[in-house]
Amino acid sequence: MPERKTSALLVVDVQNDFCPGGALGVAEGNMILGPINHVMPLFDYIVLTQDWHPRNHVSFASSHPGKIPSQTVEVPGGTQLLWPDHCVEGSEGAAFHRDLDTDRASMILRKGMRLRSDSYSAFAENDTAMPTGLGGWLLSLGIRRLYVVGLATDYCVLYSSLDALAAGFEVLVIADATKGVDVPKGTLDAALLRLGQAGASYLLSSDLG
Repeated sequence: MPERKTSALLVVDVQNDFCPGGALGVAEGNMILGPINHVMPLFDYIVLTQDWHPRNHVSFASSHPGKIPSQTVEVPGGTQLLWPDHCVEGSEGAAFHRDLDTDRASMILRKGMRLRSDSYSAFAENDTAMPTGLGGWLLSLGIRRLYVVGLATDYCVLYSSLDALAAGFEVLVIADATKGVDVPKGTLDAALLRLGQAGASYLLSSDLG
């Protein structure tokens, strides 16, 4: 059972475009909805993140003539992997999955809103120049332990967890409440290894009661 005064649940990008049938659907991504909703009542503080991209976003292959998804381009802050257009602000694809219990949210944090910078992490843009303020908000509440769920394990869950660890939070990833996209092939296994090496722990939703 989480310690309610010092723990929070971070629900990463459970949006239509990341679920089966979406523009960037994660296989069986909808299967995590049950475990997420199951653990939500155990937390007083729940943060939902939401990819919220402008049209022609830098991460869209369509924004780079001659490029296709899975190719890369160089952008300020590093190498950008290109994706199909997804989670465009105000679109149905950017909306939370209808089965996610959004009524329990303490905060909804939208990310990736800058045209020329992507944001995998809930804590900062990919170029690291623009923090979201999430870390400071959690610390101001006395949160020290972060349980992480959502999509996708090898991108936004990974980088949100790594940034949380770097900020001094204890991170526990609820394994049956996350799914990976595994693009390019092998990124999921690499992400799981990296998370463990960085100090994240794994558990199942049933471990919480």
